[in-house]
Amino acid sequence: MKRFENIRNLREDNDKLQVELAAYLDIKQTTYSKYELGKINIPVEVLIKLADYYDVSIDYLVGRSKVKKWDA
Repeated sequence: MKRFENIRNLREDNDKLQVELAAYLDIKQTTYSKYELGKINIPVEVLIKLADYYDVSIDYLVGRSKVKKWDA
């Protein structure tokens, strides 16, 4: 499994384009693409925003857990 495959899968499952997520994160689409491909590390602030956006845990985003959301 690629390092950030869950980030791409969530985007596709929610019928979003890279350009839409890039706009939400206030970054360039090419930067977002590099995040999905694992070419550059994703800053913690961006991971937090993505976790909030999709309502999932950061561990799920980065492939450390198969559980999308921890019970509060």
